[in-house]
Amino acid sequence: MHPWYPRTEKGSEEREGRRRVLDALERGMKMRTIVHASVMDDPRKAGRVRQLHAAGDLYRIVDEPIQQLLVFDRVVAFLRMTPFAYAPGTLVIRQQSLLTALIDLFERTWAGAREINEPTHRLSAREREVLALIAEGRSNSAVARALSITEAAVGKHVASLFTKLDLPETPDDNRRVLAVLAYLRGMVR
Repeated sequence: MHPWYPRTEKGSEEREGRRRVLDALERGMKMRTIVHASVMDDPRKAGRVRQLHAAGDLYRIVDEPIQQLLVFDRVVAFLRMTPFAYAPGTLVIRQQSLLTALIDLFERTWAGAREINEPTHRLSAREREVLALIAEGRSNSAVARALSITEAAVGKHVASLFTKLDLPETPDDNRRVLAVLAYLRGMVR
């Protein structure tokens, strides 16, 4: 456990940490990092992720909560613990069966995560509900009944979906089908 103390030079610590990671990558260290999707909502953090990804630290994104974990050479793992507010600590794991289980968990999470450069579109919870029902083949009136909202409200949600998914109206494309395809491909969150 480490005592809590206020940090006044957070920006310089971040730059120093980033520099150390970049140096390690230049020396040939291999890294894979999984981050929560909310990280990409912060322009500063997203910029750091993209910079490190371009330098060779492979990143993937997940939508579910994740626990901070560092596995080094498959011989030791560091699991961040916060037993109570302002009291960060780390659990050091060297027991091989636990390491194997943590590595397996990481690999399964990595396989299910999406690429950092993969386009994703953030929809509201209601827009995701509407799109899920459209993907089931429901009409706007059926969606409205299922969600207990007006058909006009469904129309507004559908229009918002088209805008967020960058699906302009064209004579050659069916935007509802394209939106469902994006949903089925996991490009919509």
